[in-house]
Amino acid sequence: MTDDTAVAAQPEILRYAAFAARPEGGNPAGVVLDATALSAQRMLMIAAEVGYSETAFLTAGTSQGAYDVRYFSPLAEVPFCGHATVASAVALAERTGPGRYLFTTAAGDVPVEVERGADGLLRATLTSVEPHVGEVDAADVAQALALLGWSAADLDPALPPRIAYAGARHLVLAVGTRERLAGLDYDFEGLASYMRARDLTTLQLVWREAPEVFHVRDPFPVGGVVEDPATGAAAAAFGAYLRERGAVTAPTVLTLHQGEDLGRPGVLKVELSAEDPRVRVSGTAVAIP
Repeated sequence: MTDDTAVAAQPEILRYAAFAARPEGGNPAGVVLDATALSAQRMLMIAAEVGYSETAFLTAGTSQGAYDVRYFSPLAEVPFCGHATVASAVALAERTGPGRYLFTTAAGDVPVEVERGADGLLRATLTSVEPHVGEVDAADVAQALALLGWSAADLDPALPPRIAYAGARHLVLAVGTRERLAGLDYDFEGLASYMRARDLTTLQLVWREAPEVFHVRDPFPVGGVVEDPATGAAAAAFGAYLRERGAVTAPTVLTLHQGEDLGRPGVLKVELSAEDPRVRVSGTAVAIP
């Protein structure tokens, strides 16, 4: 291996906490701003070395602000990742200034806007691909509950289980109490097998605190991670789910609290439009020293 090849194979790896104002909060993501020389195998190896739920790999496109983006968990490539998108956009904005970007992902094109808030923090807002929501078999729900150690009595009847998609597939399960949401101790290998068989990226577990305020948790065993501390893709899918169910009225902005049970609190804002079926998800991101 030549020196040039060695350098190309060892890119700069940035680390950011997304959906947080402090490095100790939110969801950590790896970011590689120039993945031009990297193979998919090397990307997967880097993601495993970083050890976060996802690492994003960017390759500059032919127009200004355009990037091809691939996302890898420690175990596999995923079609889309919200928190790594937010982290990547903030990393770019720190170097070139706030503005607009277009991320071309395996799920489709994802526009991202970065602005600096009054608090001085950079905030990225992604616009999802067009979402959709589907039914889920009662037997599949029962199996998921058994793997979680939950029962049907734990569920909130006002928010029935569904499969929601906004770049990746998530099973939405809403519970009736905050205590039930806090009690998460599941069958890791069993749930991973269940999710792989159904092409699920996470389970979006939710509890409704107020009409537009939710607490959420996302088991992510298919990525080799027990739980994702803040999940932008699932937040977008959940926003679409709420609108499809008529559980909220667009236009509206939802607040999702995530990571509190892991000691990594984060906040995700989910914006639903009355005219555009796509979902906007926004949050701050800060570099991890």
